[in-house]
Amino acid sequence: MQHGGPAPLILTAMLPDDLHAWATALRRDYFPPERNFLDAHVTLFHALPPSAESEVRDCCAALARCNAPVPARLVGLMKLGKGTAIQLESDRMLAIRLDLAERFHGLLTPQDEHAPRLHITIQNKVSIEEAKALQASLGPQIIPRNFAFAGLSLHAYRGGPWEHIKSWRFRG
Repeated sequence: MQHGGPAPLILTAMLPDDLHAWATALRRDYFPPERNFLDAHVTLFHALPPSAESEVRDCCAALARCNAPVPARLVGLMKLGKGTAIQLESDRMLAIRLDLAERFHGLLTPQDEHAPRLHITIQNKVSIEEAKALQASLGPQIIPRNFAFAGLSLHAYRGGPWEHIKSWRFRG
């Protein structure tokens, strides 16, 4: 780790540059500014133990070597109750995540024991009315499309902005 002591590790799936820029702009427009510390991201694991960092790095490097960019699909909007997200689908990314979950069995938090619904949060912790209004206005503008996840990225959670540790681009 670069700064401070041990911190929980967050593993994300890297978006292609164009989708990342578009979704980050949506976050800037719609996420409450006092809570928006991050660019757009797709979380695979929320809190891997810092003691597993070396093993996580080894796994990510191996996955990057043997996987080509991972096919995925932007489906549309996802309702989060008091927020809104972009819904994504990728059987292959979920399979990669399942392999990692099995590898780190016994080290996962209850939240990370369950397969995620892949998404990019663009609005969170607003009123239900605000969320519904955004979904009504933004929904028709979201066009489903195919894309490919570019790799994996590891971060340390330190309460606000995440500390980037390392990224691995798929090249298999």
